[in-house]
Amino acid sequence: MRKAKGFSLIELLIVVAIILIIAAIAIPNLLRSRLAANEASAIASIRTISTAETTYATTYPSIGYTCALSELGPPASGDPTSSSAGGILDAVLATGVKAGYTFSLGNCTGAPVSTYNSAAVPLTVGATGTRAFCSDVSGIIWQSNDGTAATCRATGIVLQ
Repeated sequence: MRKAKGFSLIELLIVVAIILIIAAIAIPNLLRSRLAANEASAIASIRTISTAETTYATTYPSIGYTCALSELGPPASGDPTSSSAGGILDAVLATGVKAGYTFSLGNCTGAPVSTYNSAAVPLTVGATGTRAFCSDVSGIIWQSNDGTAATCRATGIVLQ
């Protein structure tokens, strides 16, 4: 009588159960770290937009700030840089969607434009981010803990 080689069904089920337990522990931590990475990217992008707006207003003083991310983005191939495409932001951020967040500019007033607000809102609150961010001419970044549009100065919390 020969002894059978290989694994029994019980041994295979135990291994599968151990793998599932490890996955159940690791996946929530992975999701939390992805949320944190998306939020860090949104904060950095808001800072980049703020710097780009200052550069744009300095470069085009007769226009002031802009209310369109595309005007801060790269020019079309072959076209020289102009006020309609300043070449200050990268193409991804100039589209308004990056790392699970939607970016926008608004509250532009004056001629030349002397104020603006930039905002970052998660595409899906709780899945791509939990906080919204906002900045204005002062360069201070404000946050909203509920993921809705952060309000600069009025109800937002200053992000340190």
